Amino acid sequence: MSKIHVYLTAACLAILIACSGKPKDTAKGGEAEPVFPVEVAPVKREAIHQLVTAEAVLFPINQANVMPKISAPVRRFLVNRGDHVSLGQVVAVLEDRDLAAAALESKSLYNQAQATFQTTTGATMPDDLTKAQSDVQSAREALTAAQKVYENRVALVKEGALAQKLADDAKVALVQAQSQAETAQRHLQSLQTVARPETVKGAQAQVDAAKAHYQSLEAQASYAEVRSPINGVVSDRPVSAGEIANAGAALISIVDISQLVARANVPVKDAAAIRVGKAATITGPGGQLTGKVTVVSPAVDPSTTTVEVWVQASNRGEVLKPGVTVQVAIAASTVGDALVVPAAALLNLEEGGEKVMIVGPDSVAHEQKVEVGIREGDRVQLLSGVKESDQVIVSGGLGLEDKAKVKVAGGEKDDKKDKDDEKK
Repeated sequence: MSKIHVYLTAACLAILIACSGKPKDTAKGGEAEPVFPVEVAPVKREAIHQLVTAEAVLFPINQANVMPKISAPVRRFLVNRGDHVSLGQVVAVLEDRDLAAAALESKSLYNQAQATFQTTTGATMPDDLTKAQSDVQSAREALTAAQKVYENRVALVKEGALAQKLADDAKVALVQAQSQAETAQRHLQSLQTVARPETVKGAQAQVDAAKAHYQSLEAQASYAEVRSPINGVVSDRPVSAGEIANAGAALISIVDISQLVARANVPVKDAAAIRVGKAATITGPGGQLTGKVTVVSPAVDPSTTTVEVWVQASNRGEVLKPGVTVQVAIAASTVGDALVVPAAALLNLEEGGEKVMIVGPDSVAHEQKVEVGIREGDRVQLLSGVKESDQVIVSGGLGLEDKAKVKVAGGEKDDKKDKDDEKK
């Protein structure tokens, strides 16, 4: 190599060293201190809700298995699966010609009993009473006449104008007249106090029995029309037209899904904050419903150590179906003035517990142990360790050491520094 080449090489090296200048940040030993890029978020003071989430199974607000009260063939169905029905609507008709004929016969017997009662109270009993009263009057008149005959004959016997035998005959006639009068009187009293009321009662009892029998058969005939006991949707129809519908067996199943109930098993520690009336959401395949807590079981299931909680919600448009598994989120409690940070700011401590990395004005990260309170989605409440407006690292903090130099992405200082470097 020539001397010219050596001089040129040395000159280039000198120029490069002069242009590079002295390093801006150096650590002991002459090496540059590393700077770590991070993203930060401020500590905010705002409201936060404690959300208790759990899996649940949906149930209809009401359901009914419609069972006929009589056993008879199904003449026809008026609804199919999936049809909406209303309370009292006829959903099926059973064969009822035999029941209708029996009810008609019973009605005729009822009408006959009513006629007999009217005859008894309006004709027979008054006639018997009138005759008995007439018999009493005749017996009394006969008694009076026999009394006079006897008295006259006794007087004539005393005067010697009449034989004693005739007086004795008059006495016998008087005794017979008294007996007949007493018999007629007792018969009249019997009709007035015993026979008449009992006869009327008997006739009335026959009317009542005939009426009850007719009403029973009429009711049996009416059971041929099977009606829906609730508003809802037909979910099952296990019997076909023409088959026998057995009393006590399901003919049609109806579910009311205008509102749904999500039944969830919540851990005891979470259930402690849940109260009836708390707002809640139900999320499942098809959409999300807003409702509230209606039941919090007072007992703990010993096998799972959970508490059953019911969330009821209006199912407009029937977007969710009963039987599916859904996610419920219950707003158990609310803190209106909490120090809140993104959940991404939380880091685990080696000795246990949690921490955050706070970036100071000097762009240095400071490790700070914190106490965590309520969690809501991607936000958490910090009970200690931070103050409002502190900047906590939400990205790039994992593995970052305490008092490490950081560069805040998107920060004002970072932008200014980059501009200065460009000018140089």
